[in-house]
Amino acid sequence: MDVSKLSEDILNNCSKVQKKEFPAGTVITTYMEKRKQICILLSGKADLIRYDLKGNQDIIEQFNQNDIFGEVFHNVNTNNELFVMATKKCEVLIFSYDDLRIKCKQNCGFHTSLISNILELVLNNTISQNTRIEILSKRSIREKLLSYFNILSSKSFSKNIVLPFSLTNLADYLSVDRSAMMREIRNLIDEGFIFKNGNTIKLLY
Repeated sequence: MDVSKLSEDILNNCSKVQKKEFPAGTVITTYMEKRKQICILLSGKADLIRYDLKGNQDIIEQFNQNDIFGEVFHNVNTNNELFVMATKKCEVLIFSYDDLRIKCKQNCGFHTSLISNILELVLNNTISQNTRIEILSKRSIREKLLSYFNILSSKSFSKNIVLPFSLTNLADYLSVDRSAMMREIRNLIDEGFIFKNGNTIKLLY
């Protein structure tokens, strides 16, 4: 479902949904208990971020166009433990889980389309979460890197991949020390596993 292609008239006629813009670097939403908020990213990019008690940042997920997110998809026990940050200018649809279950009185076109396609959006969200679980299950930094590179390669059907993160954010996403990750990347280059040019990686295996 490409929500971004829905006409302005369809979106504006829905009384249950809000459309908001968020500049890069601003918080789109925090995950709070019992708010049951659901968001759909119409355009831009955003990260789901968590800070631990020591102030270390973890990037839990990365969201792109048509991705769905919100606290209904995560078990949140502490207010503001997780928040979604716009990494590029974002346009977002925001509504509640209860509004998803109860249609508008005018039975608007947006609500009808959303309900008929919500399963696809949720499935894509589940696949994204399972992908990160698969990566984090690897024991070593090398295994995590190669697993992540392989996943990107499979998605793009190419041995040439472009990292969607800065190296600092990649370390956060993989939950590893940045300096140790950089050493491992250099080892992979020296051993002929990969070629690196900026944020572009070519797999040589």
